[in-house]
Amino acid sequence: MLTYFEKNDLVDYPVEMPESWQEAIRMSCQKLMNHNYITDTYVDEIIESIIEHGPYIVIIPNVAMPHAPGNHSSVLKSGISFTKFKKPVLFFDEKEKEEKPAVLFFTIAAKNADEHLENITNLMELFSDEQMMDQLIHSETIEDFDKLLVGNTLT
Repeated sequence: MLTYFEKNDLVDYPVEMPESWQEAIRMSCQKLMNHNYITDTYVDEIIESIIEHGPYIVIIPNVAMPHAPGNHSSVLKSGISFTKFKKPVLFFDEKEKEEKPAVLFFTIAAKNADEHLENITNLMELFSDEQMMDQLIHSETIEDFDKLLVGNTLT
């Protein structure tokens, strides 16, 4: 999965922290927009969905999987991007009355339900590798990502 991100130029380690979770979503979508996977409308749909349904995208502590449910004409082709923020982005869950932090953003764009399921399946393989996930959480730069790509561990 890491090779996919690198090969398709879908990795981002922003220098600046976003001022809000909405800005974090926009930043996490930027690579997908740059490579014509999605339009700006899809970004707005993700943000609107989070406002309506709460932070369902924070699937485990420190990991967010931004996406908007349903089929969208604003998704031009299916793909996943990876964004790593220097500090946690906080989402507030109104139902549970707690903050949900995320530093790793795996932003999903899918043309249809089958491709969405395929994207999630590919990510679940990565998520099940606890050591790799820990290494990604502690990575700070694209150079760190490149080290993980060739099988080195971060020290």
